[in-house]
Amino acid sequence: MTDAALPADPKGKDGHGPPGTSEESPEEFTDAKHESLFSLETNFLEEEGGGNCSLKASQDPFAQHVNKELKEKEIQAVATNPKTTHQLKWPILGQLVFSSRFQQLETFKPPKDIDLKSLHLQKPLESTWIKTNSQFLSGPPKSSSPFTPLQKELFLIMNSYRDLFYPERTALKNGEEIRHVYCLHVINHVLKANAQVLANNSRCRSRKLGVGDDDDFRDQGLTRPKVLIVVPFREAALRVVQLFISLLEGDSKKKIIVSNKKRFNGEYGSDPEERPPNLKRPEDYEAVFVGNIDDHFRTGVAILQRSIRLYAPFYSSDILIASPLGLRTIIGGEGEKKRDFDFLSSIELLIIDQADIYLMQNWEHVLHLMNHMNLLPLDSHGVDFSRVRMWSLNNWSKYYRQTLLFGALQDAQINSVFNKYCVNVQGQVAVRNVPMTGSISHVLVQLPHVFQRMEAENLASVIDASQGTHGSRMVLNTWFNFFVNKILPQYRDAVMSHTLIYVPSYFDFVRLRNYFKKEELNFTHICEYTQKSGVSRARHFFLQGEKQFLLLTERFHFYKRYTIKGIRNLIFYELPTYPHFYSDVCNMLQASTRGEEAAWTCTVLYSKYDAQRLAAVVGVERAAQMLPSKKNVHLFITGER
Repeated sequence: MTDAALPADPKGKDGHGPPGTSEESPEEFTDAKHESLFSLETNFLEEEGGGNCSLKASQDPFAQHVNKELKEKEIQAVATNPKTTHQLKWPILGQLVFSSRFQQLETFKPPKDIDLKSLHLQKPLESTWIKTNSQFLSGPPKSSSPFTPLQKELFLIMNSYRDLFYPERTALKNGEEIRHVYCLHVINHVLKANAQVLANNSRCRSRKLGVGDDDDFRDQGLTRPKVLIVVPFREAALRVVQLFISLLEGDSKKKIIVSNKKRFNGEYGSDPEERPPNLKRPEDYEAVFVGNIDDHFRTGVAILQRSIRLYAPFYSSDILIASPLGLRTIIGGEGEKKRDFDFLSSIELLIIDQADIYLMQNWEHVLHLMNHMNLLPLDSHGVDFSRVRMWSLNNWSKYYRQTLLFGALQDAQINSVFNKYCVNVQGQVAVRNVPMTGSISHVLVQLPHVFQRMEAENLASVIDASQGTHGSRMVLNTWFNFFVNKILPQYRDAVMSHTLIYVPSYFDFVRLRNYFKKEELNFTHICEYTQKSGVSRARHFFLQGEKQFLLLTERFHFYKRYTIKGIRNLIFYELPTYPHFYSDVCNMLQASTRGEEAAWTCTVLYSKYDAQRLAAVVGVERAAQMLPSKKNVHLFITGER
């Protein structure tokens, strides 16, 4: 196995080769030594590599998808067609909504048993998958399915090439199980696509020029990258690459060639000794912030039969793995001289994993990426147009792109991306289970929770989820005025000291901080940008009662998870993004109790546009009663003995 980092060509591969790490060295993506070895244009299909070359005539779902021919009138009708939907219940995934903007909507139910042969896995995946996935499988190998029940249902949807939104992926429970199954789908897709190109190279070589139909050889997009995997941290990219290697290698004696592996492990791995000791954090925090948590990276991966090339130039890559920030810094913005997004033009498979974390990083980067997907490239990048599929030339790639969206939340902004940008001809599948019990049931302290509904008569005051900066939230005057005129006066009395105000949006936090300063209120504040010394001071002043109010951002809680001591009164300026943050913060009241429990209070602001977040906190039945109710105020009491 090749481990050594390879010498780079200092000039860079044809001027492309976007910087891949925060250091942004110009040689990032140059690997001249391996260019010909991994070139799709100059290689041919090996006999033993075999695989399914007669993809066109087969029942293979990949072939059926890429060979599907759309008509101009079908494309034109998409803009005006009403979306057709159908609900189904599956044994593990639960409530599914199948939908399509194209005329025909097909649904299916999962078969009881699944035979690997029926899935059309490319060699060597049938054998390597079972070994790679063995940690999740129980029972004797012959009797058990090669998938867990969850993986089976997810893979059936992925393999049908429908778009998928799965909002129940958590780092603690099923994150790795899901990562394994989408990596199987990625490698299966890339091996089939490349086998088709290599087989056609052989056919072209053996045929006399001018004989046969050129359209027989249309087997690729306008640029080579076919798969984009968006992950939040370098650790996730490392795990994806390790799975790729495992899926191509399995337990065979013959090791595959992995170029630049040592360098990759150095830049994407982490030193366990760097982690500070004695940090007690919740399990879910430990599971999310594991390993190298740098969030600025992008790298290209090329796969040719049984070899993997890491740090491939983008335009010589099959798979791109990147963070939203890593993509944003190369896509650039209007008017910037150095920007590039041609490499997104022919993405056939987009995977956005851990989507909820991007709400905590910068959701605008995700929207910016989606707005640059599958556009016609500005440069030809040396493509042979006689080999490009007609639907790619017609600028219809977005109707053939499969998007897999995984997150931990039913969130309005994530929903909006799925509804707006996923227009795959095969249709969409969204998992839509409702939370029967809310996170309020995990509040252990005795506490009255007053839910105060903000009436938004003026719709202009509500920013729509698809454009909003942080949730379907009201960041304009109505919400702010309601808070400072109706809620805050109740807390200005010195009796109501030790009041923590939890603010999900940074923009709201800045506005409140400025207002508190102007009004000369006795307050302190902590946000994700506060220095460590500032955090310590603010916590100390608040605990001692020297500061009456503490403004706290949700992102600070997400990234640090400190317990704030000394809270007696709690205000949620808005419902939290993550439902379990509600119980986390409420339970902080017991951190420094001095017998004043009877006077504790909790006030929560919400509006009729917060249905999903409200249901996640109080449960779907209570939310259904509260939203249309004539009463604006609802009271719940937790922790009664």
